[in-house]
Amino acid sequence: MADSYVWGWILCTVMTLVALRGVVLKRRKGYGISPTRTESVNSVPASNGECRSADGSDADVIIVGAGVAGSALAHTLGKDGRRVHVIERDLMEPDRIVGELLQPGGYLKLIELGLEDCLKEIDAQKVFGYALFKDGKHTRLSYPLEKFHSDVSGRSFHNGRFIQRMREKSASLPNVRLEQGTVTSLLEEKGTIRGVQYKTKDGRVLAAFAPLTIVCDGCFSNLRRSLCNPKVDVPSCFVGLVLENCHLPYSNHGHVILADPSPILFYPISSTEVRCLVDVPGQKVPSIANGEMANYLKTVVAPQVPPEIYDSFVAAIDKGNIRTMPNRSMPAAPHPTPGALLMGDAFNMRHPLTGGGMTVALSDIVVLRDLVRPLRDLNDAPTLCKYLESFYTLRKPVASTINTLAGALYKVFCASPDQARKEMRQACFDYLSLGGVFSTGPIALLSGLNPRPLSLVLHFFAVAIYGVGRLLLPFPSPNRIWIGARLISGASGIIFPIIKAEGVRQMFFPATVPAYYRAPPVK
Repeated sequence: MADSYVWGWILCTVMTLVALRGVVLKRRKGYGISPTRTESVNSVPASNGECRSADGSDADVIIVGAGVAGSALAHTLGKDGRRVHVIERDLMEPDRIVGELLQPGGYLKLIELGLEDCLKEIDAQKVFGYALFKDGKHTRLSYPLEKFHSDVSGRSFHNGRFIQRMREKSASLPNVRLEQGTVTSLLEEKGTIRGVQYKTKDGRVLAAFAPLTIVCDGCFSNLRRSLCNPKVDVPSCFVGLVLENCHLPYSNHGHVILADPSPILFYPISSTEVRCLVDVPGQKVPSIANGEMANYLKTVVAPQVPPEIYDSFVAAIDKGNIRTMPNRSMPAAPHPTPGALLMGDAFNMRHPLTGGGMTVALSDIVVLRDLVRPLRDLNDAPTLCKYLESFYTLRKPVASTINTLAGALYKVFCASPDQARKEMRQACFDYLSLGGVFSTGPIALLSGLNPRPLSLVLHFFAVAIYGVGRLLLPFPSPNRIWIGARLISGASGIIFPIIKAEGVRQMFFPATVPAYYRAPPVK
C-alpha cells in the first residue's frame, strides 16, 4: 500500500512539472523552418507516366545507402515484391567502432523482418544486460527476458560483418539490385523527387528513377538537408580500442564505468575481442599522432577501469590501433516531400551510449513496411506523401523512448563539479542498484522491450525524487534542501528539452495527431 502511495505521489509531481513546462514551451514555440533548395537537389524535365531509369531498368523504390537500415529495408521491400535499386558508395566491408550492439528489442525486430540469420557465422555474442561501475562499487542490470524465447537477447558483433551479411541476403532476391555508386543529388520535378543522380564506380554519371526514393546514407548524409531541418549536435567523441583475450567481470554483459569526465564502455564483439569506447566530451580529442591520446588513456582513463581489465586495456593502447568517432545526435525534423523519405541515421540520431541506433532503425523499417504493404501503386507521389506522414507518428513510441533515454542518461552519467549534478549521478546509480522494478523498469526501456515514454519520464523523476530523499534524510538542512531543489530543476533541464525536440504531442498523445489515423489511399 505504501508503494502505491509513493508511486502516486511521484506521478502527480511529474504530471505537474510536465504541465508547467508545457505552458512555458507553448509560449516560446516558434514556427518551423521552411524547406529550402540546396545543392543536393537538381531539377529534371517534366515527363508523363511512371518513372523509369535511364538504363531502361525499372524500380519501385530507390534506396540510397546499404548500411544496416538500407540493407534491411531493401530485403524487406524486396521480399514483399517491390523492385528495389540500392546504390551504395562503398560495397567493401565497413570498419566502424559503433553500431556493434543490438538491443533485445532490436533483435525482436530483426526476427520480425526475417533477418535474424544475418547474425550467424559472424561470431556474434549474446548480451544479457549491463554491469554498472562507480567508485569501486558495481551492480548488474539484467534484461527482463523471462517472457521471451531463450534465443532472445542482445547481440554484439563486428559491425562490418553484420552489414555484409545483410547486403548478401538482400542482393540474393531477384528483384533487388545492389550497385556501387555515389549519389550526388536528388532529381526533382515540380516539387516531387523523381530519382537520383549518381556516379558509378567507373566514373560514369547516371540517373535512376523510381516513384519512391528512400535516403539511408548514414550520419554523414549529404542529401538530408533537402528533406529535413537537421540540427546536429556533437556532444562528445568516442575513442575506440579492441582488447584481445580479455575476460570481463561479467561475461555476456555490457560494462559501463561512470568515470571522470564521462562514461567508458566495454562489450564483447567476438569470442576473443572486447570493444572499449572511451567517451571524451566536446569535439576535440587529444592527438593520436603525437602520442597525446595514448598518454591521456594511460594516465586519466586506465586508473578508472576495473582491475580485471587494466592489463588488457594498457596492452591495447600499446598496440596502437586507436580510432575516434564523433558522437552525433539529431532529432527527427522531416519536411514531408513527395517521392522521398529519410531513414536511419540520415533521419534521426541519438547519443550511442545506450546502443539504441539499430533498434530504432529496424523498428522504423517495420513501421514503414506495414504502411507500404497494402499499396499496389506508388506512383501517386502527393497522395503517398500525405499517407506516409503517419510514419512520423507511428514510429514515436520506440524512437522517442530510446532517443530521450540516450540523451538524458548521457548527461546524468557525465561527471560534473556541480553538487546537484553529483547527487543526481549518485542517485541514478543507487536507484538502479535497488533491483526489482527500479532496475528492470529502466533496463526494459533501454533495451527497446518496453517503449513507453510515460514510463521513462516516471522513472527519470523517480530517480530525482529518490536523490532528494537521500539528501533530506535523516535530518534536512537549508543547504541540503537547496541542493535538492537544484537537483529537481537540473533533472527538468535535462529531460524537458529532449522531449520538446522529440515532440510532446507525438510522444505522449499520438492518438490526437490526425496522421495517426491515415488510411491507405484507394486507387
